[in-house]
Amino acid sequence: MTEHAFRSAPACLRRLRKAVVGPLLGVALAACDGENAANQAQQTPAQPVPVGVVAVRPEPVTVAETFVGRLEAIQKVEVRARVSGFIKERLFKEGETVKQGQLLFRIESETYAAEVERRRADLAAAEAELQNAQAQLRRARELVRRGNIPEATVDEREAAARTAEASVLQAQAALRQAEIDLGYTEIDAPIAGRTGRANFDVGDLVGPDSSPLTEIVNQDPIYALFPVSQRVMLQVQQAAKAGRIQPSGFVVRLRLSDGSEYPHTGRIDFVATSVDRGTDTVQVRAVVPNPDGLLRDGQFVQVVVQEGEPDLAIALQQAAVLTDQEGNFVLAVTPDNRAEVRRVELGETLARGRVVVRSGLEEGDRVIVEGVQRVRPGAPVEPHPAQSATAGM
Repeated sequence: MTEHAFRSAPACLRRLRKAVVGPLLGVALAACDGENAANQAQQTPAQPVPVGVVAVRPEPVTVAETFVGRLEAIQKVEVRARVSGFIKERLFKEGETVKQGQLLFRIESETYAAEVERRRADLAAAEAELQNAQAQLRRARELVRRGNIPEATVDEREAAARTAEASVLQAQAALRQAEIDLGYTEIDAPIAGRTGRANFDVGDLVGPDSSPLTEIVNQDPIYALFPVSQRVMLQVQQAAKAGRIQPSGFVVRLRLSDGSEYPHTGRIDFVATSVDRGTDTVQVRAVVPNPDGLLRDGQFVQVVVQEGEPDLAIALQQAAVLTDQEGNFVLAVTPDNRAEVRRVELGETLARGRVVVRSGLEEGDRVIVEGVQRVRPGAPVEPHPAQSATAGM
């Protein structure tokens, strides 16, 4: 159609030409723009991704495990009355530390002292009866030799002498019991330790059936009891068999409820021989010095068990370790500044979110610890020292 014809055509034909030609021209231009963009993308190299790296190196590493434990006094004794009577004196202050053998209570002793004197009199009478019976026996034996009395009389005198001897022994035992009861009127501390609350005071009637007068707790040293899972026990046994650790050299530290670390260290002295079926754990006990009395019976603490001697190993922040179907790996930086996958074998978990790397890395390797999520294997990176102060520590 000529331009003249187009101008002379009806207006509807001109509108049809615009509707068809315009969109086709737009599609063609868009295709050209896409092709140009793809060509530019192929010609422009990928921009390096800034990442924070650390150069790994072996360092002294102290392997530690943390458990929840409860403190238990080594000795805890309830002080009770062994004889009945009214308390005459209380000779200690509640909560103070007492020595073994220190006098704590005194029960009224007059009745028991009188009983001792009565038993002494009974013993004296029995001894007098014995002397008389022995004298009668000697006289009878002399008379029977002369034929003045029958043999049966001698037998009767011998029986009387033996009865008198038994009476003396009985009186001696009764006297001894009376003296023991008198001694029980003074109640001493059976062990050294800190006293509890006094449940009775002066004037109270106490006896063998009464509740404890007080309690004494020996808390220096003190036990720390904590359950250890079968998984951890198996790891320790395997590490000990491989010669990586010495269980006898474990050091026990306590962390108190305010987060502070107790200044004195302890040692493990007992491991239970059976497993708790309800929790699948083994009870372990440690002995910890308590010279200042800061630790108390029944107190909850965190128990940190660590090796005595540090071991040289590579350690990384747990956040730098990635996991896929094949296992654990980290992203290292190659000499030409590209990210590459390094398969690693992890060891023990350390404090502050760190983990030991047993294999897969060598001294001097640069490992990406910051910006890991923005990097793909093989992609170029722009490494710089990690800003975090604890990235590799």
